[in-house]
Amino acid sequence: MSGFVTKPEPVQVPGLVHLHTGKVRDLYRDADGNLVMVASDRTSAYDWVLPNEIPDKGRVLTQLSLWWFERIADIVPNHVISTELPAGAPADWAGRTLVCRSLDMVPVECVARGYLAGSGLEEYRVSRTVCGVALPEGLDNGSELPGPIYTPALKAEVGEHDENVPYEETARRVGAELAATLRQTTLAVYSRARDIARDRGLILADTKFEFGLLDGELVIGDEVLTPDSSRFWPADAWEPGHDQPSFDKQIIRDWLTSSASGWDRKSENPPPRLPDEVVAHTRQRYIDAYEKLTGLPWK
Repeated sequence: MSGFVTKPEPVQVPGLVHLHTGKVRDLYRDADGNLVMVASDRTSAYDWVLPNEIPDKGRVLTQLSLWWFERIADIVPNHVISTELPAGAPADWAGRTLVCRSLDMVPVECVARGYLAGSGLEEYRVSRTVCGVALPEGLDNGSELPGPIYTPALKAEVGEHDENVPYEETARRVGAELAATLRQTTLAVYSRARDIARDRGLILADTKFEFGLLDGELVIGDEVLTPDSSRFWPADAWEPGHDQPSFDKQIIRDWLTSSASGWDRKSENPPPRLPDEVVAHTRQRYIDAYEKLTGLPWK
């Protein structure tokens, strides 16, 4: 069992129709048919949306995505129309709300990996492959790959795992031409972002994107290159052979699986509330990622 520990009630705003409550984002449709995406401060781990929020997290995700959208615009267009608050929206939505074009979303999570970590590491240890991509012997936890690889997944519902699949499976589902475009675009965006992050002292180990179609054109949507969708490591601390320190919610995962939490991940019981110090430390890691990447102070 997994999902929301306590599912929030959607905020009701005149003129907006609530469509969906996700792990982090709430989706609405406005009177013009555009999507209104609101990034909450919710956080998830081990397929659970936790009872605590991480203050400012939704704003960091939104502002960092906007920063990245500008830097990849020559590779792929994005779905953002406006950052202005819809009339009647609560003040708390400021800085975390995007008015976006409605896309015909492609049912594929587009993942690029430049380093061995996470589910890719688990598969490699068994078969020396990641999503069917053969890799050389001798790689370890955190090793840099010979070159970036595309490892797609099928998106799961809240509380379920995304399913890693071979590239051929995506071609079967969406067609060979679109599958090839997804792979090419994903690797192009990853390579651009990897180089930008490297110049700022960060390693972009892996990342995932979501794409949709608008009048037949591929458009990138949702969030991009944030600590929620990407694994960023400090370059000066990189050392293959063990887990790397990261600018994401690894602090939360570590606490949940520690004896201090008292939670059995394999049970059907929901996870407990996070201690204040874990919340504060996680918030700071998100802000650190924003400041290191953009070179701007968080405010």
